[in-house]
Amino acid sequence: MGTTQLESVQEPKYWHLKTVLSEALDSDFAVGEVLPNERDLAARFGVARATLRQALEQLELEGRLQRRRGVGTTVAPPRVGVAVATAHHGWSGDGDEAWQPVECTVAAAPAVVAAELDVAAGETVHVVRRIRITHGQAVAAELLYVPASSVPELSAIEAASGPARARSVLRELHRLDLDGQDRSVELGSARADDAKELDRLPGAPVLVVTTRYLAVKVTAAVSVATYRADTCRLTFGDSGALEISHAEQERKAS
Repeated sequence: MGTTQLESVQEPKYWHLKTVLSEALDSDFAVGEVLPNERDLAARFGVARATLRQALEQLELEGRLQRRRGVGTTVAPPRVGVAVATAHHGWSGDGDEAWQPVECTVAAAPAVVAAELDVAAGETVHVVRRIRITHGQAVAAELLYVPASSVPELSAIEAASGPARARSVLRELHRLDLDGQDRSVELGSARADDAKELDRLPGAPVLVVTTRYLAVKVTAAVSVATYRADTCRLTFGDSGALEISHAEQERKAS
């Protein structure tokens, strides 16, 4: 067979530089160390700044580097392990103090979420916002959309908003017996509010995990959780559970 068009394409210069930079990160820099500015790095490796910038962006996508407000580009720590699914049917956060309620408001659900909840467009639902903390680091921000029909015993006398209201909604949800969950994962970009809470720049790569909770064969709630893509790696185990594993495990296995 002849050489295919793909096989004849040479490796881009920035991709080769990415490999060289990755080796340098392992040998010459410590976790959390701030990299020299682009001009100095380009001179060190004898490349154009445009080529260097492409390589740095790729390393950020792979989780080796992270850009921090007011600091610069630093060497990223190893990915932390964060479970995002279980083999049994339960609410995310059951017995897990890592999820911290931040706010609860009443607002119209986005059209896509309203369709999943089978509520009319423009109908208001409870919107609970939570942050997930792992090893002292914010790794995910979640919006949990809950129709009034899922929490009929929720008292209107309780706090109208804030963490207390969020805990009240969650407490009522936990009274439901779940039939199951549907979950999807996709790559996205951090919105301004998520980026601020996750200490990322707007537009940074994130993993969006959408979960539909089923009770009595109807959708009881929909969760949209945004995880830092530079922090997390998704793996699928034999049990079918979806979890985020530590990067060190991948390195040891290779």
